[in-house]
Amino acid sequence: MDYQSINARAVDRWVETGWEWGIPITHQQFADALEGRWDLLLTPTKPVPHDWFGDLRGKKVLGLASGGGQQIPILTALGAECTVLDYSEKQLESERMVARREGYAVQIVRADMTKPLPFPDDSFDLIFHPVSNCYVEKVEPIFRECYRVLKPGGALLGGYDNGFGYTVDEAEERVVNSLPFNPLKNPDQMRELQENDGGVQFSHTMEEQLGGQLAAGFCLAALYEDTNGAGRLHEMGIPCFIAVRAVKPL
Repeated sequence: MDYQSINARAVDRWVETGWEWGIPITHQQFADALEGRWDLLLTPTKPVPHDWFGDLRGKKVLGLASGGGQQIPILTALGAECTVLDYSEKQLESERMVARREGYAVQIVRADMTKPLPFPDDSFDLIFHPVSNCYVEKVEPIFRECYRVLKPGGALLGGYDNGFGYTVDEAEERVVNSLPFNPLKNPDQMRELQENDGGVQFSHTMEEQLGGQLAAGFCLAALYEDTNGAGRLHEMGIPCFIAVRAVKPL
């Protein structure tokens, strides 16, 4: 079985056991968003600045690896015409459930973001891409595809793991892994993930992630760092994530 199929099944299991990133928003949260009270996360704890989105009324938005009924309903409430792409059927079931409950239309696509995206060039005004490429071995092709399907002037809002968390043990007290963390090439790292039902995960450098966006043609417009939200690294204020707003030039 290829590693992306393993990951899709892992996410389905996590959703069934109450994974925090698989819990759909409530009706009240949707109603609040309609009234202008909302926040969205690309990384574990810090809300994305509202000015990163601009006016979403009538804009075409792609939620990339963004299933779960958390972000797409909010973006829809803000007036966007949304498409969500994810490889987890459970996450997409949540999207369908919220859309039925709140009475809005959403295009739902089950696909693997490591493959060419099933959309024409210049399809979207905004891509919302929360932390997920840590489950992908090669990230640069994803950035090239994001650039292709964005309209000129469109923006990619992405959350990315900086790799630091992969170096430490489960208690986050000792450095135990070298980088890159790549279980396809390191049996010990694969065994560690299997023991913790962690799917198949990968570390990525900022050269890969920021450099990959620049190489694809993006201009980096803004960024901020974030912590895990829990655990010793969080308590020590050590950032493990970065959120980036990248723009496709006109």
